[in-house]
Amino acid sequence: MLKVLKIAGAAGCLAASLAFAFQQEPVSENNPGLVDVVVIDAGHGGHDSGTRGKTARESRTTLKIALALGKKIKAEMPEVKVLYTRTSDVFVELDERSAYANRNRADLFISIHCNSSPSSSRALGTETYVMGLHKSAGNLEVAKRENSVILKEKDYKEKYKGYDPTSPLSHIMLANYQSAFLSSSLRFAGQVERQFRTLSERKSRGVKQAGFLVLWRTNMPSVLVETGFLSNPTEEAYLNSSDGQDEVAQAVFSAFKQYRKDMERY
Repeated sequence: MLKVLKIAGAAGCLAASLAFAFQQEPVSENNPGLVDVVVIDAGHGGHDSGTRGKTARESRTTLKIALALGKKIKAEMPEVKVLYTRTSDVFVELDERSAYANRNRADLFISIHCNSSPSSSRALGTETYVMGLHKSAGNLEVAKRENSVILKEKDYKEKYKGYDPTSPLSHIMLANYQSAFLSSSLRFAGQVERQFRTLSERKSRGVKQAGFLVLWRTNMPSVLVETGFLSNPTEEAYLNSSDGQDEVAQAVFSAFKQYRKDMERY
């Protein structure tokens, strides 16, 4: 019983510390029925290469997909304001990515990533995450890997007070945030995975929830898209090719187009 109380107490202290460290900025004043500003986030960058395949680097692959996605949106929907957290191979800290979206009052935040499986080179497929509780150990491991980026940031211990990317408890604490946008985030995430299945005929691993720092402080619907496994030689070749990158971008664009149409009905 004493052990349970200690864990609960630690969770409460950590939650308070995290809340203090990440004060929410004012919620976007955009019309909730319109999706006119989208921020596209290419995961990793610069000295943070992300996961690697035999030749591919996640940071470079995600940038190409992100830029291709933005180009498709602008070509068909010139009225939509498309913004990027980075447009070259540079390092951007996680809190700045969400802060950038908040400052620009984005209506949607899309973070593009590549997956990896340390236990099997056969793992393949796409999965799209929203902020929330870890439903499995696998979800937790993905979040821990992506959140460990903060270890490359200067003064991360002071900036992310009380947060330890190696601690499952820290990740669980993150799940209390983004609840106001969960429904819309799930709606877009579902569209993304649907397009991967139907348009690209990719294996969809589904929509999942986990505690990602890059989604935590965003004041709008937000998703993190794992576009495939660089640890799988076949998927690495696909994601490292211009045709594969274009197809991934097209699937996410088709999801965006349908999501925007759906949201304007409300």
